Amino acid sequence: MKLELRGITKRFGSLVANDHIDLTVEPGEIHCLLGENGAGKSTLMNVLYGLYEPTEGEIVVDGTPRKFRTAGDAIDAGIGMVHQHFMLVPVFTVAENVMLGHEETKPMGWLDRRRARKKVLDLVDEYGLKVDPDMLVEDLPVGLQQRVEILKALVRDAKVLILDEPTAVLTPQETEELFRVMRALRESGHSIVFITHKLKEVKAVADRITVIRRGKVVGTADPASSEKELASLMVGRPVKLVVDKTEAEPGAVRLEINDLTVLDGNGQAVVDRVDLRLREGEILGIAGVDGNGQSELTQAILGLRAPAAGSISLDGKDLAGMSPRQILGSGVGFVPEDRQHDGIVSDFTVAENLVLDMVTQAPFGKRGSIVPSAVRDNARERVEEFDIRTQTIESPAGTLSGGNQQKVVVARELSRPLRLFIASQPTRGVDVGAMEFIHKRIVAERDVGTPVIIVSTELDEVVALADRIAVMYRGRIVDIVPPTTSRGDLGLLMAGVLPGAEHADGAGATRADTAPAGPVEAKTNESDATPGEEDPA
Repeated sequence: MKLELRGITKRFGSLVANDHIDLTVEPGEIHCLLGENGAGKSTLMNVLYGLYEPTEGEIVVDGTPRKFRTAGDAIDAGIGMVHQHFMLVPVFTVAENVMLGHEETKPMGWLDRRRARKKVLDLVDEYGLKVDPDMLVEDLPVGLQQRVEILKALVRDAKVLILDEPTAVLTPQETEELFRVMRALRESGHSIVFITHKLKEVKAVADRITVIRRGKVVGTADPASSEKELASLMVGRPVKLVVDKTEAEPGAVRLEINDLTVLDGNGQAVVDRVDLRLREGEILGIAGVDGNGQSELTQAILGLRAPAAGSISLDGKDLAGMSPRQILGSGVGFVPEDRQHDGIVSDFTVAENLVLDMVTQAPFGKRGSIVPSAVRDNARERVEEFDIRTQTIESPAGTLSGGNQQKVVVARELSRPLRLFIASQPTRGVDVGAMEFIHKRIVAERDVGTPVIIVSTELDEVVALADRIAVMYRGRIVDIVPPTTSRGDLGLLMAGVLPGAEHADGAGATRADTAPAGPVEAKTNESDATPGEEDPA
């Protein structure tokens, strides 16, 4: 199926979100729509999917102009969409979610769950989507939930599939699996519109690239183009793809974690006897495959999880027993990994979200009341400083693109004096221009003496920002190494294997095989043997 957008314009009052956009998607291709956060990519796709009516322009399917007044019209025309934030019913099974809205029924009107289940299994087999139709969606990891959304589109015979920022919440492993599915769909004749701002992913999977900036098509590019060329075209200026920072000058120890253990709901240790020391003026990057205790470690520091054993102290003060509000109020900044659930209140305005944990403090709060003028003044400054793309500061934060929601969270946390800054996935879902800015701000925070912890599944980000890297595996700190450690050695550590350690049978030794429980100290001088020092990355 050939799809054409001709002169599509979408206005919201005085804001022109899409400005006379032309786009052609050929049958059996992966067409990447590349652009900054707030460039108008999602708005354009919402027009195509019938969620918005275009102010001007037309949609042409196989040479015939079509008008989509609802998503149902787009679905009937063979267009499916997987939204950035999934639209699933958590307490329904996979099969029930897939069939929701066009249920299979028996003659008396009863739901035919057996036929629904078979349809799902047939699609799973055809495209290798590997998901159990009987599982409850709430029990599935994010990557499998995304497959359910893809199944929902395929079961309705979608020939064109729109994927809106599909990798924003995926691990690298889940991203690779998604790309495999996308290629399989392409080979079967489906077309895919892939909305993203991640340059490596564009180069890895796109057949053609259209770049949008501030609502307009500014050019097309070949996947063979360099990342620097794509970034410049997307942002409209040269972009540094490396982090500029001087050598760290660590001072006194500020954060001490001793023998910390955190249990999950089943009584299993998800953080297992962790010892860490973090000094002022340094960035500690925490690397590891997602799900190895990184989230639980940061949650314990923030008071969101109660330790089963051990202690956490900041500037000599024990954080045990303090509430998250008290910890944040004491000068700890925190960017959570899930901005939707933990970073913003979607129904609150942008201005309100920028002072969420500061409304009781001057100048935003006075005698138990909020000072609206101070909240508005702060919002105007932060929106300009962090380039938050919003119609107004009174717009609900939930109406912003994912990347701009992330900017709101980062702006709030980095706009006050801090004694400790913790960021989990600080640039998840943001474009290269915003990433460059956020990285600069994190380094600047380090340079004024604030100790910083960065948790990221993006190994490039950890290596670029960190002065030291702590690698976690199954809740333990396997080792603490410098950022010059080779990627191969980091990969081994992330798998729980110490580089160079071997059993008699040649198998790699894990930390548990080679070292007793207890603290893992950073390598601080040339006589310490550090994995990868002879083969720097």
